Amino acid sequence: MQSPTTAFRLRQAHADDLPAINGVVERAIATWKLPERVKRLSLPSYRYHAHDLVHLHLVVAEDTDHAQVGVAAWEPANPRDLPTGKNGLLLHGLYVDPAHQRRGVGSQLLDAATEAARTQGLAGVLVKAQADAIGFFEACGLQWLPVGDAARHYPHRFWLAADH
Repeated sequence: MQSPTTAFRLRQAHADDLPAINGVVERAIATWKLPERVKRLSLPSYRYHAHDLVHLHLVVAEDTDHAQVGVAAWEPANPRDLPTGKNGLLLHGLYVDPAHQRRGVGSQLLDAATEAARTQGLAGVLVKAQADAIGFFEACGLQWLPVGDAARHYPHRFWLAADH
């Protein structure tokens, strides 16, 4: 059963948010259906660092107690990864604390990325989803992108037009 949708405050992340952000990332990854060793070895590559704030736009979702319950990060997408003739943002990551999933946090964060693309005059948002997140992105109405180059393209790619 889904919990009711709740409004969460979104704001730009700052360096002092990184420990809480990485806590959200770690708790989210802990729920993935992967071997524990794989999660443990890959976790460092998913953590955000101060230098990421220079290259990525990070947004945190806070609950009414100002606890961080979600994070999304995006950057300009490589045109080679986008649908032909499109420009857009790459959703670098979207993580929701498991205790707050199914309350609209992920949808609000995805909406923020889409609004950022729209504001920048871009066509949409490219998502390279982890396998456990496919259902979320499908439920949000994202369009599957074909794998044109198996050596280059991530297998679970989605497109969300900014004018949806």
